[in-house]
Amino acid sequence: MPDLLIELFSEEIPARMQGKAAADLKKLVTDGLVEAGLTYASAGAFSTPRRLTLSIEGVLAASPALKEERKGPKVGAPEQAMAGFLRSTGLTQDQLEARDDKKGQVWFAVIDKPGRPAAEIVAEVLDQTVRNFPWPKSMRWGIGTLRWVRPLHSILCILSDEAGAEVVDLDIDGIKAGNTTQGHRFMAPEEFSVTSFEDYAAKLKRAKVVLDASERADHIWAEATNQAFAQGMEVVEDRGLLAEVAGLVEWPVVLMGKIEEQFLDLPPEVLKTSMKEHQKFFSVKNPKTGRIEQYVTVANIETADHGATILAGNGRVLSARLADGKFFWENDLRASKTDRSAWLNQLAMVTFHNKLGTQAERINRFSALAAQLAGSVGVDAVLAEKAARVAKADLSSEMVYEFPELQGVMGRYYLEAAGLEDEVSRAAEEHYSPLGPSDDVPTSPISFIVALADKIDTLVGFWLIDERPTGSKDPFALRRAALGVIRLLVTNDLSVELADMLQLHGIRSAKYLAEEYPAKREQRELDEVVDEMLGRIPDLISFFHDRLKVFLKDKGVRHDIIDACIAMPGNDDLNLLVKRAEALSETLKTDDGENLIQGFKRANNILSAEEEKDGVSYELDPNPKFAENDEEKALFAALDTADAVIKPAMADGEFAKAMHAMAKLRGPIDAFFEATQVNSDNQIVRRNRLCLLHRIRTICGGVADLTKIEG
Repeated sequence: MPDLLIELFSEEIPARMQGKAAADLKKLVTDGLVEAGLTYASAGAFSTPRRLTLSIEGVLAASPALKEERKGPKVGAPEQAMAGFLRSTGLTQDQLEARDDKKGQVWFAVIDKPGRPAAEIVAEVLDQTVRNFPWPKSMRWGIGTLRWVRPLHSILCILSDEAGAEVVDLDIDGIKAGNTTQGHRFMAPEEFSVTSFEDYAAKLKRAKVVLDASERADHIWAEATNQAFAQGMEVVEDRGLLAEVAGLVEWPVVLMGKIEEQFLDLPPEVLKTSMKEHQKFFSVKNPKTGRIEQYVTVANIETADHGATILAGNGRVLSARLADGKFFWENDLRASKTDRSAWLNQLAMVTFHNKLGTQAERINRFSALAAQLAGSVGVDAVLAEKAARVAKADLSSEMVYEFPELQGVMGRYYLEAAGLEDEVSRAAEEHYSPLGPSDDVPTSPISFIVALADKIDTLVGFWLIDERPTGSKDPFALRRAALGVIRLLVTNDLSVELADMLQLHGIRSAKYLAEEYPAKREQRELDEVVDEMLGRIPDLISFFHDRLKVFLKDKGVRHDIIDACIAMPGNDDLNLLVKRAEALSETLKTDDGENLIQGFKRANNILSAEEEKDGVSYELDPNPKFAENDEEKALFAALDTADAVIKPAMADGEFAKAMHAMAKLRGPIDAFFEATQVNSDNQIVRRNRLCLLHRIRTICGGVADLTKIEG
């Protein structure tokens, strides 16, 4: 069986597109081959800045011959129906077969599909792949109609086996497939022919091209860390930058340079961000001082002076960039010390959202919420409000205007320089967190209160104006904000009655928004608009529950367990809700817990059926004096013991203790049902036993709504 090698050679492909493009090429071609009847043994895709490559091993030499049967219209069907069927099969009527069917005779077409050579199928599949390739952005060039991410220069497409290599006959917009490619643009630009993937990869390496992106990345990291180690330094790890740089070069040449002394006192975040964003440099720090003192750059060419000229040019550009950073830093420092209020005043001219007002107005709202939250949990409310008011001040700074990703980080530096409390300056940096599921959660009291207030205000505001996530669209990152609230509450073990807090903040915000933006009221009365806004807040609790399900499923908690806990009163305390769900999940992993569910459901089903039949509710306390056997008496005692533990444990939030006590009921309940007939002929005994089942339902139901547990 032959092997297939494809290379699409073009001008430079953006680094961010290369990985997906290689995967798309592999999927589109292999899917097309299989659909046409060509199976294969294995496939691998590769990318460099100038080429996408696909190697497929063990391709069938030809597609198998097939015989297809198609059922057509009935014999004697209208002429129009027959004509359509004949057109679809490409046969004439005398080539059809009449066969007996349930409702009479029906025409059948037997179509022989001969096998096709691999080269013919590959040409068709590759033509369709190139013409319909899913680039995020593409372009046309010259006079042709073909679109590609950058001008496509050549196509290498060969099928090779022991007998040699065959060029696939293919022409796409005047680009004819061949068996040649080129090496490095500068160091080995000559064309060369190849006969197989092994030959291709080896010749590319000799022509100064490393085909595999992961091999380029490994080489860059190894060289960078070795050079840094030799000088007693450390490279700051950045996997995203490493992948990007590996996509910028075909022959990585790692060089290390020094940062000028005048810039070494800039905050390390400024140095790292400036070098990464503008020049794709890795930061190199001195482990003794923690300062960023050098950088690593990756060239795409070897030079006679071993990179000295490249480093000199890079150094000049870097110095110009860092001079800008130093200018911003010094100006911002002066402003933070002398006229920080000007930054806050500038935020009054920055729109947060056209229906939610400016950043300054939003700060007023969530700083009041921060004070309220702090007071309710014993944190310094004055300090929390102060931190909230200045947490976003750096949005007006020159540095953050230049590097938005440094918001919060620069705020901490500026507030520290201005002499504000450590808790306040730290909150400026930490209140944006957590930004994702793997991001750290702030635990400093002021920081997490401000972070909580910021996220809750965002969610309440967008709910009030009816801007919610829909499907996969979430332009304001509200799902992330809700997950952030959950993680803040759980990590800091903070219990908050969220429904009341959302309602109170919603009232304050709704009145403000309705008064401040009367044009949005459409001439309606203020109270009417406020009531309409507040009517959306209960749905926000449901939104939190949806996010909580995602959060707990990631921790291995089943959906039915989550539903059983959400169904209980007090489900707006997300921290306790998580504890309850986790405790129930662990309990149901035990034999006692799993079997208890069956006993509970048996008791509940019998009780529900009898209550419906009798038209009464058996809610009276059962009397142990009517117990007729030892198992029944033992169940009375077990329920008393469990109830004495479960009620206080649940009140104190000791869910694991309550669940453990509940699980101990498994044995007495099983024994009761084994030895006792609930529907006794003695109506007094029957009624007492149904009340006993109601007590089982009440005690177990106080832990979670076990009717929602599956199985």
